[in-house]
Amino acid sequence: MVELAEMIRELRQELNSALAGGGGGPVRFELGPVEIEATVAVGRTGGAGGKVRFWVVEAGGEAQVESSRTHRICLTLHPKLVAPDGTHHDVLITGDEAEGER
Repeated sequence: MVELAEMIRELRQELNSALAGGGGGPVRFELGPVEIEATVAVGRTGGAGGKVRFWVVEAGGEAQVESSRTHRICLTLHPKLVAPDGTHHDVLITGDEAEGER
């Protein structure tokens, strides 16, 4: 399983890579809302005052968490490019299709 925070960090990295690899081509795509749906297992560490963590259940891994409570969550992220002066801009991305990508 992967922590939900790690999954979102990886998604951010992928979007940054697409933005940086845009090249000089004239066609760009405006990035709209990013919707994520995941099955998560919720766990608490350290007893009543401990930290709650959300673990993303990987495909085919649900049998391993049968004894845990799992929940389906949907997140809608609205990525913005933040300039050094603090202004927000729409994100424009481009890039080649990766092998196996749909």
